[in-house]
Amino acid sequence: MSPSPSSPVPGAGPRFAVVGNPENRRTTMFAAAVRAAGHAAPRVLAWRDVLRGRYAFAPGEWVRIDSPGENAEVDRLLRGTDDPTRVEGTALWHRRFTAAVAELTRAAHRAGAVTSADPEEIAVLFDKRRCHARLAAAGVPVPPALTGGIDGWDALKRGLGQARIRRAFVKPAHGSSASGVVALSLAGPGRVKATTSVERTPDGRLYNSLRVRDYTSEGEVAALVDALAPDGIHVERWLPKAAQGGRAADLRVVVVAGRATHAVVRTSRHPMTNLHLGGARGDLDAVREAIRAAGGDFASVLEVAERAAACFPGTLCVGVDILPAVGWRRFAVGEVNAFGDLLPRLTGLPGSGAENLDTYAAQVAAAPSAVRRTEREEHHHDTPA
Repeated sequence: MSPSPSSPVPGAGPRFAVVGNPENRRTTMFAAAVRAAGHAAPRVLAWRDVLRGRYAFAPGEWVRIDSPGENAEVDRLLRGTDDPTRVEGTALWHRRFTAAVAELTRAAHRAGAVTSADPEEIAVLFDKRRCHARLAAAGVPVPPALTGGIDGWDALKRGLGQARIRRAFVKPAHGSSASGVVALSLAGPGRVKATTSVERTPDGRLYNSLRVRDYTSEGEVAALVDALAPDGIHVERWLPKAAQGGRAADLRVVVVAGRATHAVVRTSRHPMTNLHLGGARGDLDAVREAIRAAGGDFASVLEVAERAAACFPGTLCVGVDILPAVGWRRFAVGEVNAFGDLLPRLTGLPGSGAENLDTYAAQVAAAPSAVRRTEREEHHHDTPA
């Protein structure tokens, strides 16, 4: 049972709470940022309790909704599996997680608390198909994508053929951290290559692995796609990325309260640049120089990230994955991540207002204005016309 909320002390600034997994470094790093800013330590409401309805909020409290990941008990409650390495079950996870976020948000608002994210936006952010469509409708540059349902390998081949796409990323619609992602290349009848961290067992089950591998048999690739499809998949053109040091490169840009505050370069020998799959941080100054040499401006990259974040105005912080095209002249948004701020020891960009702050400290600094804005909006709605 989480501790009961106490009333905020007048004039003491916002009181913080975080819905997260208490043992997770996301939660502990956020709590450290709250204390470093001179606030009382945040109340931690464990996801395992929240999912069972054991929680409460206090008036004026600012509630950070954090990732429920990396906890076997929470994963079991959300996905119904005892093995957190299993890939399947993401559609069930999405339904249960978004329902929980919606309910805890309603409870927070009834108590007079403010949450860090909008539940409708969370539902979109965790559906790659809907997120891509929202970005595209807003004019944010994104890779071309297939539309309509893809129920398996045969439908995927037809869709790619009709769109004249030979190389594509196939992503679980509700996945994260590259779980289940397949980089697919088609070179003619029967000639196929799928690069992924997914391991398929003889009985057809899919597991995440830290080893990226290639499947080159169409039968193997078909079985892989057919196993991913029931949970929903998002398919988009594989845009060739710019390189740094002979490695494919992209950028994660963190946007807090509408402003790009942090950026990191990710490089990899594989199509997926996620750090846990062997990716490494690259040189941001070298990226700036490469963009300048190509006749561009790094500010334009940040502007693309801020345009993407503006599609989710009710969510204080998002991590935007920017895909630089070969030559560093054009940029597209690969994904927008609701929990894309886990970048330890990274301080803010020059001129961002977060120069000496990590991603969590930047959000703590932005929280009071978020609370005041919400209070003004509620006062406006409550005032008779």
